[in-house]
Amino acid sequence: MTPEIFSLADRPDLAEAMWRMPSSWPEFMRHDPIGGLYYGNVESRFAEFALVAHDDAGEVVAAAHSIPFVLADDPLPDNGWDFVIRNGLSASLRGGRADTVSAVEIAVRPDRQGTGLSALMLAALRENAARLGFAELVAPVRPNQKVDPLEPMTSYAFRTRDDGLPVDPWLRVHLRAGGRIEKVARRSMVIPGTLEEWREWTGLAFDRTGPVLVPRALAPVHCDVEHDVATYVEPNVWVVHRTGG
Repeated sequence: MTPEIFSLADRPDLAEAMWRMPSSWPEFMRHDPIGGLYYGNVESRFAEFALVAHDDAGEVVAAAHSIPFVLADDPLPDNGWDFVIRNGLSASLRGGRADTVSAVEIAVRPDRQGTGLSALMLAALRENAARLGFAELVAPVRPNQKVDPLEPMTSYAFRTRDDGLPVDPWLRVHLRAGGRIEKVARRSMVIPGTLEEWREWTGLAFDRTGPVLVPRALAPVHCDVEHDVATYVEPNVWVVHRTGG
């Protein structure tokens, strides 16, 4: 049975189960300093833009988050994920009028991945943006099968199969849904940390200055032993969807 999807504004009672839903994100991705600005305000400011899916057993199986922000006539920025969260929260605090919606995250419970739920939630995000009067849904997409952190995103994002679709499965979902790749967001998310923090997050030594290849990172993490800090700058891929809104 197809899960039912509700906005958190319509079903605030699903919030607790949504937050408890298991996640497959690598540990280091949980420490982006900007993310808390969004997730800490979802229920109070962005509930209309957060969608929750539950199955016929009443279990939450997926969530999709988005945020309205101000783009005006500017091009999509290089600092994609971090930008839309800062900009969107700032606009909300000032009472400004947002003109674009960005996806923030689509999460599927690990035991339900591979069942088409990600495409379903993407369609729901687009329909929700249209319902709220927005003409576009943009997304700083994290290609989920980029396994070589040394390959530039400007190369990987535009690699295609024989049928002309991207080699990356998540980018294929977006293009099959009618999206178009606009550009690479070269510094979409920045995660700094002390070397001890990075050791805790990854189990790696971080004992030598230079690039560190971290499993499931899309680019090398830059380690500076002298200053006891390492920084990960993640590139994403901007995809634009027309909503009809």
